[in-house]
Formats: sequence, C-alpha cells, structure tokens
Amino acid sequence: MLKFVEEIIFIFERLAWTSVFDIFLVTLIFFVLLVMIQGTKAMMLMRGMILLVVGLLVLTQIVNLPAFSWLVITAMPALLLAVPVIFTPEIRRGLERLGRTSGKTLLAKTSSTNIEERSVNIVHAIMTAIHRLSNRKHGALIVFQRNDLLNEYAETGVQMGARVTAEILLQIFYPNTPLHDGAVIIDREFVVAGSCVLPLSSSGVLNDSPDREMGLRHRASLGVSEESDALVVVVSEETGSISIAKGGQLDHGVSFEDLKNELRNYYNPELGQRSFMGFLKSLFLEEDADLHSQEGFEQ
Repeated sequence: MLKFVEEIIFIFERLAWTSVFDIFLVTLIFFVLLVMIQGTKAMMLMRGMILLVVGLLVLTQIVNLPAFSWLVITAMPALLLAVPVIFTPEIRRGLERLGRTSGKTLLAKTSSTNIEERSVNIVHAIMTAIHRLSNRKHGALIVFQRNDLLNEYAETGVQMGARVTAEILLQIFYPNTPLHDGAVIIDREFVVAGSCVLPLSSSGVLNDSPDREMGLRHRASLGVSEESDALVVVVSEETGSISIAKGGQLDHGVSFEDLKNELRNYYNPELGQRSFMGFLKSLFLEEDADLHSQEGFEQ
C-alpha cells in the first residue's frame, strides 16, 4: 500500500500544466466522439470492440500463451485500421457538422424586423395546423430544411412553392387526399414540395427502444435527420402525439410548448444561424427553452 501511495505522489510531482492540458484535450476528443455516436448502432460496435480488446489484453497477461499473444499483437494494427471503415457514417456526419460552421455562419448578421415579424406569423400558422392535426389524429410528416439541401427528396414529391399557411398544411395532410401520404418539405417561408419520399432510418435506434413499433413516418423522420441537419416534426395517426427528430435522435411525446420553442429557434434569424461556439455548446448543453402557452392554438 505504501509503495502504491509513493508511486501516486511521484506521478503528481512530475505532472505539469502542459500534461494536464494534454490529458484534457484527449479526454475532450473522446467525449465528443462518444456524444456523436450516442444512441446509434456505432455505440454498440464501440462497446463490443472495447470489451474484445480488454478481454484479449487481460487473457494474454494472466496466461502465458506465446502464440496467441503474437497473434493478438499482430492483429491489433489491423483492428485500428478497421475503425475508420466501421465508423464511416458517424465520421462523415461529424465532419459535415463541423463543415456547416463556416466563416459565413460565424459572421452572420441579424435580419430585419420585418423578417422577424413574418417568422412569428409562420410559427403561429404551423403551430395552429399541428394542433388541429393532433386533435383530429391526422398523420403528418413535416421536414424543415436548414443548411443541408433536400433537393433529392423534394424531387420525389409534388413541387409546390407556396407560402406556408395553416390551411395549406391542413389540406395536404387531410386523409385520402393526393398529397397526404408522404412528407412536406418546408424551406423557411415556403412549402417546397409535398408527398415526398424520405429514407428510412438505418441506425437501429428504434430497434432497441420502446419506439421500435412506430410506423414509417417516424422511421422516415429519423432517417432524414441522420442524413441531414433538418428538423422533422411527426404527428402520429394513431395517437395524435407529436415527435421531433433532429441529429439522428427521435424525441417522442413532445409538448406544444417544446415544439414552439424548436420552431422559434428554426425561424429566429439569430438562433437559426449556428456559430462554431454554438456547435460546441450544443454538444454539451441543452438549449434553454422558455415555456409558452398553447391557448392561441386551441382556436
């Protein structure tokens, strides 16, 4: 025990501020990587790889197996080279998120008051439509385009180019109408297209959760949020509940207050433009959201 304490003291005596900063950087990198793959199939793969490596190291240290130890040491570099191949989708999405924090975003300016007023009106119109769709249990799938273009998905549907209003959304998702069975893509003030086909989720998130029995709308919402930075809103046809998908994560049973906050963040010119510090903040902190009443949407 005394020897162990002496070794600890010896380590701390040699510890400089550069060493602390070095350890902090390595820890930060691993933390960001774990946050990126949290809730995806890559997390299960990472867990399996760690257990495999630890098990092999423990086995080779406990038992004297020269041939097996040689095989493990020889195969370890190949295993490290396989990591970028196994985690290619997650690495690509992470680099895309970094790429979106461009100099243009860093220098973005606040828009005019007229644009802010129009944004408030659009949010009110969307909330009114979603509230009525939820009460009537009319299924809906609405995709809000951000920095990533969704042209390939918009081309699968009917081009519209109409301004966003509650009446248009209610008419599109009215049961048995030509456009109700598909997604609507919205780019700020305009409904780009309706009845669009979206990619289904391939991450396996829903397979290991109570949401695994959800229908195609929820799987499609999760799929497009994995492929882009879009904000996706789903209204369940069975229960009328609201779900939000973004960044490859699906939040089920969202309240109207939380939905309104998400839409305000999307349409607000200041919050809609993500800075590099905002990107880092989004990895570690949840955005503060003010609670707002839904009385205006019950009309």
